[in-house]
Amino acid sequence: MKSGAQPAQITEGYGAYGMEKDEKKNITIADVAEALGVSKTTVSRAISGKGRIGRGTRERVLTYIQEHDYKPNAIAKGLAQSKTYNLCVTMPGNYEVVDWNYFQECLFGIQEMAETAGYDILMTMGRRNDISSLERIVANHKVDGVIVMRTLLEDAQLEFLQQRDIPFVTTGSTNYEGVVQVDHNHRSACRELTSLLLMRGLTRIALVGEDEGYVVTQSRLDGFRDAYEQAGRTVDEELLYLNPDNRMMVGRVVQEILGQRVDCILCMDDAVTSRVLRALRERRVRVPEDVRVASFYDSMILQDNVPSITSLSFDSRELGRTACRELLDLIEGKPVEDRTLLSYEIVLKDSTK
Repeated sequence: MKSGAQPAQITEGYGAYGMEKDEKKNITIADVAEALGVSKTTVSRAISGKGRIGRGTRERVLTYIQEHDYKPNAIAKGLAQSKTYNLCVTMPGNYEVVDWNYFQECLFGIQEMAETAGYDILMTMGRRNDISSLERIVANHKVDGVIVMRTLLEDAQLEFLQQRDIPFVTTGSTNYEGVVQVDHNHRSACRELTSLLLMRGLTRIALVGEDEGYVVTQSRLDGFRDAYEQAGRTVDEELLYLNPDNRMMVGRVVQEILGQRVDCILCMDDAVTSRVLRALRERRVRVPEDVRVASFYDSMILQDNVPSITSLSFDSRELGRTACRELLDLIEGKPVEDRTLLSYEIVLKDSTK
């Protein structure tokens, strides 16, 4: 029951569940669910006749609607469109604990927007070669739309959702045509930060990243290359270290980077930055005196680091809100932008002085 909501009062003379005649207007699926003590999904199934639901529960829902002079409103639309009032959010199955802050903030934004529209969230994990959970959810008509929280260059989830013609939005960019996508402008942000480092005379920059299969990794790499091109410089390919899979490998990478006398270690995200900083501390390498460090993504993980870390700041919660709003518009048949790019902020701190 929502905060502040009051249970339906049973008043003699106004039917089995008691509601005065002038209170029978604008009834919503949430009102019915609250009055009967069932979920919105149960109410939707009772109205549409689809999905598993007990005969007694179905009769209670239909009787309640009939007695309260049900009008063509939100419930009528749900019946006509067989709505479940559920949204599916898919998270990558290989995310790490250090990634949770981003996903958490994004989920908060999605939940805020979904709740205002009377929707609930159903989460599932999406893996590169196993999307069986998503397939099952869609096949069983459990949701009205899907938000994919991380995109791949070759993405089985997107291909499946396009085939099933179900409304979906990505919180990340993709090269798949016809996909509604909401993302931060990673390429522009990474280009600007790299350009600032180059203008400060930091020309030998090592770039350390992770999975090249993710679109966001490619966007950040493209921005890095753009900055060098604009500065009339050439990227030293030997200073690109992508796909370090574990802490031990990052340690070896840092050791090799230090041997190449670089000016700065630029990390793809906060997780990589955290590992690089740990490896530097273990080797008693000072930041920024011995080497500068910067990150293409900021989070709480880096907030308490000494020295403070130069980074890019993005509003992950706004990303979630925007993606959910676009999805709800898609479900309602409203026009939406094919691609929405959100802003960013460059935060220059002590680690690159």
